[in-house]
Amino acid sequence: MPEETPRPPQDRPWETGWTPDTSRTPGTRRLWLAGVLALATVAACATAISVTARDRDRPERATAAPAPSDQVTAPGLISFGSPSPSEAASPAGETDQQAPDGGRAPRTAPAPTHRPATPPGPTAPATSPAPHPGSPTAPKPAVPWRSVRSVNHPDRFWHVAGGLVRLDPVGSAQARGDATFKLVKGLADSSCYSFATAGGGYLRHRDFVLRAEPDDGSALFEKDATFCPRTGSAPGAIMLESVNFPGRFLRHRDFRVRLDPVQHSALYRADSAFRLVDGVA
Repeated sequence: MPEETPRPPQDRPWETGWTPDTSRTPGTRRLWLAGVLALATVAACATAISVTARDRDRPERATAAPAPSDQVTAPGLISFGSPSPSEAASPAGETDQQAPDGGRAPRTAPAPTHRPATPPGPTAPATSPAPHPGSPTAPKPAVPWRSVRSVNHPDRFWHVAGGLVRLDPVGSAQARGDATFKLVKGLADSSCYSFATAGGGYLRHRDFVLRAEPDDGSALFEKDATFCPRTGSAPGAIMLESVNFPGRFLRHRDFRVRLDPVQHSALYRADSAFRLVDGVA
């Protein structure tokens, strides 16, 4: 195997008689590196220029928010901003006052001046006199007082006598008071009626006879004293059905008011038809 002759140093070719390769241009590698570096520099400059131009086109984000128009924006300069809507010119007659601590006090308006609507003359009384009870404009009582009139005996009314309810004519003041009742919502059913007496009791049926008794607070009493209105046999008349005995209605018989089962007869329909009229008391 032939021995390779060591390559002499290129900087001393005269010692071995070896001469450097002259087929390649001296400094080619350096020129290539310099060219690459120049291209990188140009690209970096172009990128920096484009970024700078783009940033100039963007609105400033880091700038502080503009100071209100009514504040000083720079030392030594006073800004005269336009007044805010709340500080706009107030209507005539309204004034702004300065508070002691330097702030602005609430706006106050002077008391309005009232002009007399009529020429000077005698002043009217503060309150008008109450209407006469018999006049058409008299207010109705808050709680309706009613009397119950028979349809087939129109001169007779429900009348409490001896604790029982009878169908009697009423002439005296005492009789008219005993024939007048306070119509209230049903004690056992608010859609029905209960009849309260002037003495504080109620009309209730017991042993199927209508009578006036004080309220004992029991559920039985509330049911016995509650009657539901139904359409009567005559115009404007009603029939009163017991809430705890459906099918039984109040009717008069021998001029005593009692609770009887319904009958399909003209006499029963006439005896069980009543009209609620204004109290006769």
